Amino acid sequence: QVQLVESGGGLVQAGGSLRLSCVASGRTFSHYAMGWFRQAPGKEREFVGGISWSGGSTYFAASVKGRFTISRDNAKNTMYLQMNSLKPEDTAIYYCAAERAKWGLGAVDTMYGYWGQGTQVTVSS
Repeated sequence: QVQLVESGGGLVQAGGSLRLSCVASGRTFSHYAMGWFRQAPGKEREFVGGISWSGGSTYFAASVKGRFTISRDNAKNTMYLQMNSLKPEDTAIYYCAAERAKWGLGAVDTMYGYWGQGTQVTVSS
């Protein structure tokens, strides 16, 4: 079965940076698009961004575009979320996710079917 494990969360001041990692196992990592979601207290889960199976395309929510980047290292079965210029409103639990089907683009939130346990990101003002 697919397993996703996030790491790298923590407390950072506004304007700072964090990098989250997600290690995947259970199937051929390089065949599947991956993405990140987040959920703040009292709010619905939000799609942050995704990366295609090849790594050639990335997609981001308007709220993070220009500040966040996503990359993947298929040799290490690992995806990364680089978060720069962090704001207090970025505070949330961040979840790694994987698409259900092969060869996806990672752009559509309903295509995701596997989730990690989440890692907390807190941005202080």
